[in-house]
Amino acid sequence: MKVLRKLFDNIKPHVEKGGRFEMFHSTFDAFETLFFVPDKTNKNGVHVRDVIDMKRTMIIVVMALVPALLFGIWNTGYQHFMAMGQSAPFMDMVLHGLFKILPIIVVSYGTGLAIEFAFAQMRGHEVNEGFLVSGMLIPLILPVDIPLWMVAVATAFAVVIGKEVFGGTGMNIWNPALLARAFLFFAYPAQMSGDKVWISGLTAGEGIADGFSGATALGAAVESDISSKFPLWDSFIGIIPGSIGETSTLAILIGAAILIYTGIASWKIMVSVFAGGYLMALLFNLIGVNTLMQVDAIHHLCLGGFAFGAVFMATDPVSGSRTEAGKWLYGFLIGVFAILIRVFNPAYPEGMMLAILLMNTFAPLIDYFVVNANIKRRLKRSIVKA
Repeated sequence: MKVLRKLFDNIKPHVEKGGRFEMFHSTFDAFETLFFVPDKTNKNGVHVRDVIDMKRTMIIVVMALVPALLFGIWNTGYQHFMAMGQSAPFMDMVLHGLFKILPIIVVSYGTGLAIEFAFAQMRGHEVNEGFLVSGMLIPLILPVDIPLWMVAVATAFAVVIGKEVFGGTGMNIWNPALLARAFLFFAYPAQMSGDKVWISGLTAGEGIADGFSGATALGAAVESDISSKFPLWDSFIGIIPGSIGETSTLAILIGAAILIYTGIASWKIMVSVFAGGYLMALLFNLIGVNTLMQVDAIHHLCLGGFAFGAVFMATDPVSGSRTEAGKWLYGFLIGVFAILIRVFNPAYPEGMMLAILLMNTFAPLIDYFVVNANIKRRLKRSIVKA
């Protein structure tokens, strides 16, 4: 690290104000603060100091995503060889998945960071750290066989329209990663909802085992009972077709434990999302009009992007509710709407994305009513005491 520190110290005078490469100060600052704690101090007023900054917070979230990513890499290879009717060694599955997923991650980070750096340079601001997480979230919520150019277009849309037009990280109304997925879903529905996009190699149609279908569990549930084809245990572990990082509820819960232990994400939102989804699914079990209503309530929570959305998307501190009471209502409604959309719209059984984006829109309103209710309660209390 001493060698790296010396390298940064040698370059720093050239990118500071008055230096030859002053225009690249934001870029240099981004890389320096990635490896070292910022050396800036505030000389005005009293400030609370902490050992963690935004970059470290984002890195912890990325670490929490690693279990879902690693399982997604293996599952991509597993689903591919199973579709071919072949058995393969563990490492062959991992290498196949890595070969398919790594380019998506590279394109996501490359496109998003290039835009972030460009906006920071034009504004003369520091590079925001938020895309450290968004750059990983976007690949994990996409199909494995999605064309790379679509990943680039969707990422650019999410960063420019979802963040920069509002002022950058901390100012966005909606979750940028979900905006990327929403853009792809409505602009290129065949590449986001077709059966063959969820398993690598199915697009070629060569060597597919007889009777094999690349449909996701939710897609299959629209037409028939899924308990035999996609048992609850398989859905919980994640050995089913689906988006790269969304299939394994177990891996997602490991990430949730990391976020809760470190205090990065709100456990109240996570619990309320699962509670809302479970109660809504339980109510539909009593009605049982269509096959999706008949899916077991616990099974519902393990399908599609429900668990991933509850842990990593709904808990976004920028686009979510910020008041403590508001978090319970915000999360509960996400769970309720996710199951509602899933059950009443068979053409789009994955309702978690739209449910979170909808509640992102209403999060400020929820906080507004919570704050005003607290003010009124305290005013009444003060009047009584007087």
